[in-house]
Amino acid sequence: MQRYNILWADDEIDLLKPHILFLTNKGYDVTPVNSGADAIDKCEANHYDIVFLDENMPGMTGLETLSYIKSTKPNLPVIMITKSEEEHIMEEAIGSKIADYLIKPLNPNQILLSVKKILDNKRLVTERTNLTYQQDFRNISMVFNDRLDHQEWVDVYKKLVYWELEINNTDNRSMAEVLDMQKEEANANFTKFIKENYESWLNDHTADKPILSHQLMKKKVFPALESGKPVFFIVIDNLRYDQWKTIESIVSDLFNLDEEDAYYSILPTTTAYSRNAIFSGMMPSDMVKYHSDLWVGEDVEEGKNNEEGEFIIRQLKKNKIDIRSSYNKIKHVSQGKQLVENFNNLLGNDLNVIVYNFVDMLSHARTDVEMIRELAPDEAAYRSITRSWFLHSPLLDLLRRVADKDAKVIITTDHGTIRVKRPFKIVGDRNTNTNLRYKQGKNLGFDNNDNVFVIRKPESAFLPKLNVSTAYVFATEDKFFAYPNNYNYYVNYYKDTFQHGGVSMEEMIIPVISLSSKNV
Repeated sequence: MQRYNILWADDEIDLLKPHILFLTNKGYDVTPVNSGADAIDKCEANHYDIVFLDENMPGMTGLETLSYIKSTKPNLPVIMITKSEEEHIMEEAIGSKIADYLIKPLNPNQILLSVKKILDNKRLVTERTNLTYQQDFRNISMVFNDRLDHQEWVDVYKKLVYWELEINNTDNRSMAEVLDMQKEEANANFTKFIKENYESWLNDHTADKPILSHQLMKKKVFPALESGKPVFFIVIDNLRYDQWKTIESIVSDLFNLDEEDAYYSILPTTTAYSRNAIFSGMMPSDMVKYHSDLWVGEDVEEGKNNEEGEFIIRQLKKNKIDIRSSYNKIKHVSQGKQLVENFNNLLGNDLNVIVYNFVDMLSHARTDVEMIRELAPDEAAYRSITRSWFLHSPLLDLLRRVADKDAKVIITTDHGTIRVKRPFKIVGDRNTNTNLRYKQGKNLGFDNNDNVFVIRKPESAFLPKLNVSTAYVFATEDKFFAYPNNYNYYVNYYKDTFQHGGVSMEEMIIPVISLSSKNV
């Protein structure tokens, strides 16, 4: 076991010998000094893992000593010890980034707890996290043998994300590989669940079903309008549930979390289908039927999401909702800043729909730009970049403005992504679409139906049908489609990239967060 070095500065250090002996017997090496000046000299000459600092020392006070130590060794943990319980001393010490604050008379176990919390925290957290996940591993695996409903699958996914984030925060990620295998098992079973239930959700009105993309505004956004407060409906393209959890703490500093719910993205899990479904309130084949002037099909090269604002207007009109609304799509930082500058104008609207495209652009850049691949080699780094973007984005500036007003906020996305690892060969003609996670076309050729979800009658899934033999084939789990031509190049280029369009928990189970202002 590693022995830690502790520096203890107190003008009555001789009275603390029993405590020093207690720590020594517990395996810590303690260096005692009786002034702030001596503490500074020792810190400059030696390495210490932690410093105990009495606040009320003659000459240089504890707070003055703390300030000097932090200016030269900002990462050295300091525990402030004092007889005083005055609030201003506590606040000054906390503002100077102390690691802990103890009040005399000291208790040996109190001291030990503080030391362990600081020095052994990561080791203890790692050991406890790994042990607890091992205990939960069996419970999660046994659940796969049950016939889960859509809400139970949401619960399974949330639990797996919880453990992924917990294990990622440990020093020794020894259980990460086990968790990855369990996620693969979960996605294999989730695929079976979707194959068995997806079409009945769309066609059987008596079926137990989740909220789907085209029902989202009616079920979650329109009811919020009844509060009479401005509603900000923010769609962050490609935001997975685990990415939401990485920014949740930032958002919860500003807002009350009224509800953390989930809905299911329709198939294909792509912007063209799922986001248009959100804003139109319709499934794709109905959009083709009733809004042919707005729908852009696979056979057209033009952008598929250029009419979102008009879709929203028509959905409001269809539901007889007569309100003031706005729609803004943010693709560049300058657009985000301009929206913040125009914030006061937004308050005059009952509904403000805001689409942020950063996370989607990040996933595409990670595929195409080598440097981004290096910056985000795995899910943990992908989450980290998302959090960093959010911290410095105009979106957070906008949310700060909203938080100061009496308003409602709903944050969601249109679909998630999955890191693809296993190629699956498919053959199609030159009119087949290029998405790696789903194919639409005629005479699509592949070897094994078990590896894909096939919809041979598009009308049963309310999908557009370009010709009589059109079929849709969806990649499942972590697979991606590759053509036999230039197969090795194709596989090497796209393996380990984040893709969407197919069937997985990451793509289909979507967070929808309802918030209200704290400061009102």
